[in-house]
Amino acid sequence: MTFRTLDDASDLAGKTALVRVDFNVPMEGGKVADDTRLRAALPTIQRLRDAGARVALLAHFDRPKGKVVPEMSLKPVVQPLSDLLGAPVRFADDCVGDTAKSAVAELDAGGVILLENVRFHAGEETNDPAFAAQLAEVGDLYVNDAFSAAHRAHASTEGLARLLSAYAGESMRRELEALDAALGNPVKPVIGIVGGAKVSTKLDLLKNLVGKLDRLAIGGGMANTFLFAQGVDVGGSLAERDMADTAREILAEAEAKGCEILLPIDLVVATEVKPGAEARTVNAGDALSDEDKILDAGPGSVARLTAAIDASKTLIWNGPLGVFEVPPFDAATVAVAKHVAGRAKAGALTAVGGGGDTVAALNHAGVADDMTFVSTAGGAFLEWMEGKALPGVEALRA
Repeated sequence: MTFRTLDDASDLAGKTALVRVDFNVPMEGGKVADDTRLRAALPTIQRLRDAGARVALLAHFDRPKGKVVPEMSLKPVVQPLSDLLGAPVRFADDCVGDTAKSAVAELDAGGVILLENVRFHAGEETNDPAFAAQLAEVGDLYVNDAFSAAHRAHASTEGLARLLSAYAGESMRRELEALDAALGNPVKPVIGIVGGAKVSTKLDLLKNLVGKLDRLAIGGGMANTFLFAQGVDVGGSLAERDMADTAREILAEAEAKGCEILLPIDLVVATEVKPGAEARTVNAGDALSDEDKILDAGPGSVARLTAAIDASKTLIWNGPLGVFEVPPFDAATVAVAKHVAGRAKAGALTAVGGGGDTVAALNHAGVADDMTFVSTAGGAFLEWMEGKALPGVEALRA
């Protein structure tokens, strides 16, 4: 994977860098509730400041649908960002036109300004060339540091990159390098873990992965659908019974491509989903009542999966193995997460995880910091795993 980074940029002193960041942060009572995405942008901002560039930040917040919605202003982000940066951050009431250009022109070298929500303009989400041209007038070069928005062909993520010299920021670079190491050019053998509720939402993902992985472990409600497709009694469990034919097609495709599918061999079942519910472990294939719900993989499944992980050099993970939000049905997810993190920390495994539930599960297990890389990108991470080209990344290719 070759893409332009800030290593390829020269003579930044005195220039204005338009930096696309993801500041679509959780807000509570008009204040930033989680500054993770702000902190992710700091290395790029600081690198540009150190090089003497003026830094103009482009971002979206929520879905104003091309209209000015005061409640969706980015202004509340200014002070938290300034506090994190340890330097003043200015704010402009628009991201284009004289308002933006004059505000940027007033910055000293190394100065930082946050421009107002790009989605206040209808041309952002339609990738309108005229709006992209207006954005380009504000700066001298473009830096995309928002992988999480890279699957959208919007003016600030794709159109602008075609008009100015364009580079990947530090956060984008780390993401792309990690993803390339996990699936683009991984050290083999490669194992994947895919969990979650429904097969129907991850068809493209599964079909892409069986052609690239040596082993694929399927967990969560998705595993129930595959088990049902093989004639296993799943009782009253969540399962997409109408997807049985599709599940069998995926299993056949995996076999044809040499990808071993690992489904649970034992199951944790209960009649209700609540903390501390009475549960029992059964073998896959045992008879279940209509009240029995499969809520986690059993210890035998965990042992088989961890052995497969030990035999692998690279792992990519999306989705939990059970209803991890409700103990005791977090046991398999936590056990496997801790094992993966231990291997990664020891340098024996490149372990990359991503997707909302995955991030939450790894944090729940207390191991997110020990993984090789954890992507918080959500939709962009999933589309990348599905093998789709991401417009915001394609625009940065060298």
